[in-house]
Amino acid sequence: MEVEFLGGAREVGRSAVLVDDALLLDYGLLTADPPQYPLRDPEPDAVVVSHGHLDHVGAVPALLKGDRRPAVHWTPPTAELARTLARDTLKLHGNSPRCPFSEEHVARLGEVEERHAYAEPFAVAGGVDGGGYEVTLFNAGHIPGSAHVLVDDGDTRLLYTGDFHTDDQRLVSGTIARPDADVVICESTYADVTHEDRRAVEDRWAERVRTTIWEGGTVVAPAFAIGRTQELMLVAEANDLTPYVDGMGVGVTRLLRRHPEFLRDPEALRRAKGAARFVTGRDGQRERIARDNALIVTTSGMLAGGPVHSYLPEIRGSPTNAVTLTGYQVEGTPGRELQEHGRLAINGTVRPVSARVASFDFSAHADRGGLEAFLDAYRGARVLVTHGDRCEAFAADLRADGFAASAPELGEMAVL
Repeated sequence: MEVEFLGGAREVGRSAVLVDDALLLDYGLLTADPPQYPLRDPEPDAVVVSHGHLDHVGAVPALLKGDRRPAVHWTPPTAELARTLARDTLKLHGNSPRCPFSEEHVARLGEVEERHAYAEPFAVAGGVDGGGYEVTLFNAGHIPGSAHVLVDDGDTRLLYTGDFHTDDQRLVSGTIARPDADVVICESTYADVTHEDRRAVEDRWAERVRTTIWEGGTVVAPAFAIGRTQELMLVAEANDLTPYVDGMGVGVTRLLRRHPEFLRDPEALRRAKGAARFVTGRDGQRERIARDNALIVTTSGMLAGGPVHSYLPEIRGSPTNAVTLTGYQVEGTPGRELQEHGRLAINGTVRPVSARVASFDFSAHADRGGLEAFLDAYRGARVLVTHGDRCEAFAADLRADGFAASAPELGEMAVL
């Protein structure tokens, strides 16, 4: 078995791993200006997608150009999230060099996709007897439908972790899957971080929201549409808070409720949806809500666009208001600028933000301890560290602990 790293090696974004030039694991994009795609446009026999986040699934429709029709394998939530993200990309960048596919290519997904449950093996590219693979998906505990991908060619068992979390979140349960594998391609997003206890994070966030509202202020909570918006809705409902919910997260919440078998507590999400007030944005609604002494959960999570840009100009000038950042702010994004320097580009002009800004670690990734606990089951396996800012350093630490670990470079071909 040979694997080629077309993206996601020593970086976070555009994950793409090509196995034997035949099976592609993920095909994402890296959010930047302009967006960055995997190193080259492969022509695999089949694709398996780990989960429905842009950096793992965002470029999949581009694989269906011309007469190419590789089978695309994923879980039901990932299938629907992929379409949601693709249409959002078309809305932002369609008919330009920034988007390598069209609505026609998105529609073709229906011709080639196969949806799978967890722990049910399926044949890919002819199956093991036909020179292909047996593939099995396991719950990765990251977002609904996220999966570890186990690839078996009859000689080598390769485990591609995708993004994963070992601790429970309100939306999904942490991964407990540890399938036998000879090689593990492991994400390392938070390899140098120890997460604060989740319940303590929830309590601090809820207290900040309650205090701000009691003082007469408004709280804007920028959140990723997939996973984070729903997690905050669940935390709000558990703390008797009634949020406005705006942006793509509204549709994603409805989508995820159609797949209760991929949720930790479907009834809790039903209650949280019932308690929330979904925003349409019509007739100046957002400007009125911004003055409504309330909690607003809205996209985008890194302040790069979306409805959050309607709320921030309204609340930025008063220290009575608050902005609660609930996700990692990538360097170069408006969220990082606000987090580090207390200022924000609004309508092309950089302005100071007097509203209080606080960060809360609601990460859906395993931290250093979680990564080590997961990999402890694979001490006899070869470990290839990817999807992180410090891949080489984490691989070195693993080697010092007795693992056969390395951090492949972008474009590298590894023989397993």
